Amino acid sequence: MSRNGKLLVIGFGPGSFEHITDRARAAIQESDVIIGYNTYVDLISGLLTDQAIVRTGMTEEVSRAREAVRQAELGKKVAVISSGDAGVYGMAGLVYEVLIEKGWTEATGVEIEIIPGISAINSCSSLLGAPVMHDACTISLSDHLTPWAVIAKRVEAAASADFVIALYNPRSGRRTRQIVETQRILLKYRSAETPVGLVKSAYRDREHVVITTLGDMLDHDIGMLTTVIIGNSSTFFYDGKIITPRGYQRKYTLNSDVQTLKPHERLRTEAEPWSLNAQEEWVENEEEEEVEKEKVSSLGAAELANEALQLFQSKALVSGGPNVLPQAAEVHSKTPSIFEVGVSPGIANKKFTAKQMGLLAELAGDDGELEYTPQHQVLLRVPTDDAETIVTRLKEHQLLVFAIGDIVQVKACDFCNLEKDEAIPVAEELHMRFGGIEAPKELKIGLNGCGMACYGAVMEDIGIVYRKGGYDLFLGGKQIGRNAHAGQNVVEGIPADRIVETVEQVVKEFTEKGHPGERFHKFFKRVGQVAGFTHTEYIAPVIVDAVCGD
Repeated sequence: MSRNGKLLVIGFGPGSFEHITDRARAAIQESDVIIGYNTYVDLISGLLTDQAIVRTGMTEEVSRAREAVRQAELGKKVAVISSGDAGVYGMAGLVYEVLIEKGWTEATGVEIEIIPGISAINSCSSLLGAPVMHDACTISLSDHLTPWAVIAKRVEAAASADFVIALYNPRSGRRTRQIVETQRILLKYRSAETPVGLVKSAYRDREHVVITTLGDMLDHDIGMLTTVIIGNSSTFFYDGKIITPRGYQRKYTLNSDVQTLKPHERLRTEAEPWSLNAQEEWVENEEEEEVEKEKVSSLGAAELANEALQLFQSKALVSGGPNVLPQAAEVHSKTPSIFEVGVSPGIANKKFTAKQMGLLAELAGDDGELEYTPQHQVLLRVPTDDAETIVTRLKEHQLLVFAIGDIVQVKACDFCNLEKDEAIPVAEELHMRFGGIEAPKELKIGLNGCGMACYGAVMEDIGIVYRKGGYDLFLGGKQIGRNAHAGQNVVEGIPADRIVETVEQVVKEFTEKGHPGERFHKFFKRVGQVAGFTHTEYIAPVIVDAVCGD
């Protein structure tokens, strides 16, 4: 490796020029190459001069990191840019991981410098008032790389420990349930009136700030650009701001210039009866030491918090400030989990009966919701702890039930209102064989019953089109994004008695070799060959403006 190159991993803050540090500006300007997500490159475009630019789309982090290392090893100064701080859900860790995979050491490898920036928890808090004045934590709700069970444990731990919590990546177009589950967990420990701030695009052109409560926060728009800050048990509203007290009111008089405690008295244990030192001295000075130790150990966290907050609440109520803590039974009331399931009248049949629709409305009730999807399914979300009864009732009404998440999903057209029915048995067998199988990432198998392909099966991860004489197979379609494209036509005319086993081999290789969170089209490109079919690079068509304007 060359020692001439250098990696500059830069956090440029929320995106506004005045919040970019001088070191970050200088690092961008001294770089030969800028590598970043499209939106990030656009945000710093005013600082660019003649640097080479490498742009990628979202989820292309590994490609960016590998390209940055490659260019640095060629002797170039390479800036890898992240919004916020590069070391907080940014690119710093991934760049190090790629270097480590290559055997990098600081003594022999390219030089690397991590340049800090203002993270979202800081920029968003400044717009809300002072919600993060006490112990706080950040939790990303994205389960693309971290198992949801782990995230849920972290939310539970932070909630029970009374941390102020900043939620990153709270919701996306495909991840809608995670923020709902997070609210459910938090309501086990905190009042529904707990202050919450929702900040979208802090210090950018479309900045939007909402002050709400834990109970009402889902009534507002929350997306990938939103940071959600949830107060602790002492956080309160005041004049449109969210304030979390540090604790000064416990031992000082905030409305007086003259303090009862003199400077030399302020750090004495008797002035801090809640401190560990004070508790230890109290136990040691008691005549019945063992009894008192037992008394201390049995004092719960909620009682300690309430005791410490009594003085604060009595003072703050006079000024019209905080939320009064509800009774413990109200805070810890059990909230049922959200059960989410896809429902369809059939693989080929797309027509719900009136009774089936009535059942869905009944099951959703006032607290659930129904969402129609492009896959001709209805997503049913219901707060319940009895999912088995829900599924049983759906099946009793001849409805198909589909799991939601990183699984294999089989979808098909309506076969021209079931008139072109030659391929329906194949669609149903695909569903029976593969529907619901766990996968590294959601894997969609689409089937069209004729060469018109009007249902768009060719845009799916695995696309199948029936034509007289056999089935054509398409792999690696991409439905969304700037480079959305149909799958690669890998083979034509597969006989009916071989199409299912061919798809089975593709599914098997993806489930066994795919990386967690890796979409199929990226997997196909990475491995180069799946089930004997070789990947070829997608080349976007060249669009030329006609001279005549027609």
